[in-house]
Amino acid sequence: MVISSKPYETKASDLKPSWKVMDADGKTLGRFASEIATVLTGKDNPLYVPHLLCGGYVIVINADKIHVTGNKLAQKRYYRHSGYHGGLKERTLQQMMDKTPDRVIKAAVKGMLPKSALGRKMLARMKVYSGADHPHQAQVGASSE
Repeated sequence: MVISSKPYETKASDLKPSWKVMDADGKTLGRFASEIATVLTGKDNPLYVPHLLCGGYVIVINADKIHVTGNKLAQKRYYRHSGYHGGLKERTLQQMMDKTPDRVIKAAVKGMLPKSALGRKMLARMKVYSGADHPHQAQVGASSE
């Protein structure tokens, strides 16, 4: 008589998201974005499955102090379109860092996440702040117990 057992399947009720604070001060943009994407997708979690929201929440502080290499400040461009003819807007990385440094990190991480509804939910779990202060101290303190 052969006794077989099924492998363990991760269920959504098994997953408990944690809160993680990550400091962007002096970090290189792409390498830092890949660390964030790993936490958001949950690939650092032993219960990882690709079809569930396994990752935790990420709070990024000091987004205005991110570092880039080479001439990217002048050469890298961000595009957006209004939907009207002639509505293509273009900004350099330097202009984005001056005006909205949080969007730079958000765009870098967004490109590393799945292009699906699950990827949009993962991105919604990331909170980016320009300074060192954030309003999520209660969540971070509760998950560290």
